[in-house]
Amino acid sequence: MSVRFELNGEPCGFAGDPLTPLVDILRRERFLTGTKAVCREGFCGACTVHVDGEARMSCLLPIASVAGRRVLTIEGLAPPGAPHPLQLAFEAADVVQCGMCFPGMVMSLSAAFRDRPPESRAEVKTAMTGNICRCTGYERIVDAVLAGLAAERASARESGDV
Repeated sequence: MSVRFELNGEPCGFAGDPLTPLVDILRRERFLTGTKAVCREGFCGACTVHVDGEARMSCLLPIASVAGRRVLTIEGLAPPGAPHPLQLAFEAADVVQCGMCFPGMVMSLSAAFRDRPPESRAEVKTAMTGNICRCTGYERIVDAVLAGLAAERASARESGDV
């Protein structure tokens, strides 16, 4: 079966088994290794991508399910050389250790707070549900998210974008 979809803003196609998990196409066929294949059961969140703007676990998505849709990976989230504010915040707070959860967390949180910032720590924690980190304490990640999104809002106010 042939499947056509948009990948990080570019037309993309795959010919093969329609049940092949999207994560395998991204990593093996497209060499987009930021999307991690860890548990392969939809439990850890490391494989999270956006499909039509919604955070989805790519290990659970057969390639046929993205036909005609827009898929965005961590590599396409921000332009080269200009990391997404959440990526900058994670780096500034030194919360990234092994790096396995980092892309999935950024993808989940960027989808959750794309249209409006979180109003509380609890809201950030809820948005992180489904993303597991085995290296750090989640409190530092929550702190980084709140600081990063606050900095993004302040920057937008200064530049007149708000």
